[in-house]
Amino acid sequence: MDAQGRGRGDNIDPADQWVFDPNTGTYELRLDPGDAPAAKPADRRVPAPGRGRGTPRPEGGPAPGSRTGQNGSGGGGRGQDGDTRELPAQRDRRAGNRPAPPGGSAPSRRKPKPKKSTKKKALYWTSGALGFVLVAGCGGAFYLYQQLNGNISKVDVGKENPAVKDGPVNILVIGTDARSGKGNQGYGDTGSVGHADTTILMHVSEDRSNATALSIPRDMITDIPDCPTKKDGATRTIPGERKVRFNTSLGQEDRDPGCTWRTVEKMTGLSIDHFMMADFNAVKELSEAVDGVEVCAAKPIDDPKSHLHLPAGKSVVKGEQALAFVRTRHSVGTGSDLSRIQLQQQFLGSMIRKMKSGDTLTSVPKLYDLAQAATKALTVDTGIGSAGKLVDLAKDLSRVDIKNITFATVPVLDNPKDPATVVMDEAKAGPLFQMIRADHSLSKTKEKKGKGTSDEKKVPQAPADKVRVDVSNGGGPIGAAQETVDWLQNSKAAKLSTNAGNAPTKLAATRLEYAPNQADQAATLAAWMGLPKGALKKTTADAGPKVPMKLILGKDFEEPGKSIEAPAKTPDGVQNVNADDKNVCAK
Repeated sequence: MDAQGRGRGDNIDPADQWVFDPNTGTYELRLDPGDAPAAKPADRRVPAPGRGRGTPRPEGGPAPGSRTGQNGSGGGGRGQDGDTRELPAQRDRRAGNRPAPPGGSAPSRRKPKPKKSTKKKALYWTSGALGFVLVAGCGGAFYLYQQLNGNISKVDVGKENPAVKDGPVNILVIGTDARSGKGNQGYGDTGSVGHADTTILMHVSEDRSNATALSIPRDMITDIPDCPTKKDGATRTIPGERKVRFNTSLGQEDRDPGCTWRTVEKMTGLSIDHFMMADFNAVKELSEAVDGVEVCAAKPIDDPKSHLHLPAGKSVVKGEQALAFVRTRHSVGTGSDLSRIQLQQQFLGSMIRKMKSGDTLTSVPKLYDLAQAATKALTVDTGIGSAGKLVDLAKDLSRVDIKNITFATVPVLDNPKDPATVVMDEAKAGPLFQMIRADHSLSKTKEKKGKGTSDEKKVPQAPADKVRVDVSNGGGPIGAAQETVDWLQNSKAAKLSTNAGNAPTKLAATRLEYAPNQADQAATLAAWMGLPKGALKKTTADAGPKVPMKLILGKDFEEPGKSIEAPAKTPDGVQNVNADDKNVCAK
C-alpha cells in the first residue's frame, strides 16, 4: 500500500521492480517490461543467450532468453537486455538460480561504468532540483518513475516554453486553497474554486549556482491584467482589474494559473517559464511520504482554527498536522498571512533537507510513495506536461546546492485604506526585483562566474553614429521617451535615435530588444544607459540594415544617464533566510 492506502498489487514487492539501467548508471522502477530501454552491448556482464555481441533485438520486445513474470517485473528484477546487476534484495531471493563460475562472477567484456557514490547520487536526484518541496522531490522521483505520466494534470495557459533552456529559469509555484477534490474538504469555504493562497516565484540562476524563492503575500493589493483563458476548446479574455487582492488572480471569474503567471510577470518584470500548482492534499501526502518533517516553534502553538497544537521546541509533523502547520497564523507572530509565510518557508526548507537525507534516498518504499504523491499533487503547464519533460527540467536545475537557496518575501506596508490587506513597499521591492532580474544571488555565498560572461565582455561597442534605436515609454515618467532621445542625440551623438511614443504595454523593467547582428550597438547603448544584463533581449534572426533596436523604458527608469543596474546585495529590511538554516523557529 502507498501512503494513501492505494494498492500496488497483492503479490508484487517493489524491490522486484527495480533494475539497473546501464545507459544511465542508476536503478529504475520497471512497472512494465516494455518500458525497459535497451542496454549498450558494451555494458553487459553476461550476453543474452543466443545473441551475438551487438545484435539488436526487435524494438519494444523482450530480449531472447529473458524471463518476464506476469507482474511485469522483468523476470524478478533482471533487465531485459541480459544485464545481471541487481539490488541486494533481489539477489538474496534468487541465490543459487545462476551459479557463479569458479573464482566469482562472469568477467565483463569492458570495464563497467563506476557506480555513483550515495552522496553523489543524492545530489543528482534531489539537490535543488527546482529548489523546494514539490520540485526537490520530483527531481529524483521523476527520473525513476517515467511511467507516472498519467498522474500529472496540465493546463494550457497559452504559453508553452521548452522544458530546458539556457539562461535563468523562473518557475511559479502556486498553492491553491481549493476545497474540492479528494483530501481538500473540511477546511471551510466548502466548494471554493481555489485562489492563489500561497505563491512562490522560484528564480534559478543562469549558472545554476543559486536560487531565490520569493513569496508573494496573498492579501497584497495589485493590478491583474487581461487574461486569455482556454476552456472547452474556446479562448476568451477575462478582463483585468485594478487594485484588488493578489490571490484573486486565480479562481476568481474563472481565472486559470496563466492569469497568476501574467500578474506576477507584470509585477516583477521577470519572464516566467513554467508553473506548478498543488492543493491542500499535496502537503499531507508529501509529508507522509517522507515520514514527517521537522519544524520548530519558539513557544507553544495552540490554534483552534487550524487545529494545530505543538509544544515549544522542535517537533515532527506529517499529514493533517503538517497541513495545519503551514495554514496556522492566529497563534504565531502578528497573526497575519505574513507570519504564516515564514512558517511555510521554514516547512519547505526542512522538507528539502529531509528529501536530501540518506534515509529517504536509500529507501525504495519512500521513493515510491514520494513519486506517487508528487506526481498526483501537480498541475503544470503544457511545456512540462509530461514526466519526460519534468525529468529534463529537474536534471538541468539539479546543480543548485541547498545552502544557496534563499527564501525571501515581497516587502509590503500596511494598507491605510483597508487593514485586512497590504500594499507593496515600492522603495524596497523595486531594488529586490532588480536584483533577481539581474540574476544576482540573495544568498551570502559567493556566486560562480556566469556562463558566457567572458564572451560578453569581448563584444565590441559600435560607434555612436551607428547606434540605431526606437525609444518608447512603457512605464517611465511622462515624457521619458522624448527626454531620452534628446539625451542620446545631444549628449551621446546618437543621431539615429527616435521617439516611438508610448509602448502598447507597461513594463516593470526597462528592456532593450536587439538582433544578433546588432550586438555591438546593444553593447554601446547598455553602457550609456547602465542597463543590467537581464534587460537585454536578443532575438533569433538578424535585422535589416536600417531596422532599429527597440528600447522600452519601464517603471524602473528614472532619468537618462542614471544607471538602471541592480544592487549587488539584498536591500535592507527585506526578509530572507537560507533553506539550509536549521535554527529557524516560529515566534
